Amino acid sequence: MNEFQNNAYFWQKIDTLVLSGDFIATAQPGDQHPDYPNLVFPCAYGYIGSLNDEEAPAIHVFKGKNGSEVNAVILAADILNKSMDVKLLIGCSSSEEDEILRFLNQTEFQKTVIMHRGYDVPDWAVSE
Repeated sequence: MNEFQNNAYFWQKIDTLVLSGDFIATAQPGDQHPDYPNLVFPCAYGYIGSLNDEEAPAIHVFKGKNGSEVNAVILAADILNKSMDVKLLIGCSSSEEDEILRFLNQTEFQKTVIMHRGYDVPDWAVSE
């Protein structure tokens, strides 16, 4: 089996989630992380949510300067918080992606992987 198999339908669902909410920024480029002041946000960070529904789960987002398409997903494993987290990258250039990965991998407690958007539809993704 391949290390990662892309699925255009997965990205279609991500697009729907993003389009159904609002981007709410919690940090701007250059802002310090509230808990770890030595970490500086490389680009806008926030979440997709609804201003009217504070109980809905947030979708964490890094927002770059290159448009509004979700171009990647980052999976983060955090041993300090004993959690996994998903972060979307919207409109991020390759240099912004690199800065985000450096930002997220600075500590020994959290490490990440990135999955880039694909447009393939594998056989197993098609329902009959």
